[in-house]
Amino acid sequence: MPRRKHKNYSRPKRLYDATRIQEEEILIKRYGLKNKREIWKADSAIEKMRKQAKLLLTKSQAEQDKFVNRLKKQGFAVASIADVLALDKEDYLKRRLQSIVVEKKIATTPRQARQFIVHKSISIDGKKINVPAYLVPVDEEDKIKLELVKKIKEKKTPAIEMVPEEKKDEQ
Repeated sequence: MPRRKHKNYSRPKRLYDATRIQEEEILIKRYGLKNKREIWKADSAIEKMRKQAKLLLTKSQAEQDKFVNRLKKQGFAVASIADVLALDKEDYLKRRLQSIVVEKKIATTPRQARQFIVHKSISIDGKKINVPAYLVPVDEEDKIKLELVKKIKEKKTPAIEMVPEEKKDEQ
């Protein structure tokens, strides 16, 4: 039986907060996001990490280290649980495939990077990825490649034979 799909984000409590809206517009331009929902998803993902870190505060040091190492492999700059609690949505947005493609100078703008990804021109370790929000692990960062393939369709128009002007006069 298929699982029911739930939202993986929550909308802000105050939808018409001018300062929040201005900050979100800046983030949309900087990271080339499609809409504000992508910001809210990043915020929600960071909140989940923070909740997990808070629960691990009372656990053993080995469990805390395991959690921190997993986040390091994902590319987050953390050394302890305190660093995890200090993460914000921009740290998450920097780890998206779209942002890393721009950072590696494969694309010049975030919008161009998004277009490359959606049009399946970006591959990681030979696998085409068409999700701009894909979180790139550190070990896959150097395997990102641009694979542009030009598709040229042959035109089915009949070939027109050109007769030089000199021969036209003779006819």
